[in-house]
Amino acid sequence: MMESWAILDAVRRIAAAAHDGQILTAETVGLLKRERDHYQWVGVYLLENGELVLGPYIGKPTPHTRIPLDKGICGAAASTGQTVIVDDVNADPRYLACSLETRSEIVVPIARGGSVLGEIDIDSDAPAAFTEADRILLEGVAEILAQKL
Repeated sequence: MMESWAILDAVRRIAAAAHDGQILTAETVGLLKRERDHYQWVGVYLLENGELVLGPYIGKPTPHTRIPLDKGICGAAASTGQTVIVDDVNADPRYLACSLETRSEIVVPIARGGSVLGEIDIDSDAPAAFTEADRILLEGVAEILAQKL
């Protein structure tokens, strides 16, 4: 498992070499999934015409390929521009169920110049899986992605 600084460095290299946002997000999703055992579902949603549209992801298929900004934890993070960590998705009425195994979620907005472009969405099968270290890492990844999207 790579240290957080090494993941950020790897994402910077991916961003420097990527020719488009699809390649950048797909490779970043793959890296995060490989390097963090508690990340069971990793995906990127991009904001298009006022709704979140699923881009590259790794994990079980989801019915939530389009999410309005007023729905779910993803919508909440995109609407506020703030990272949302949910320790127990079953206790949060905003949660849009994707997998019965999912217990916790972190959603990190990807923003540039005060505008939300999309977000990183990660689910874990463990309750309270996401720590302050995860938040810091993923907010750093989001900053790198924002410069290229």
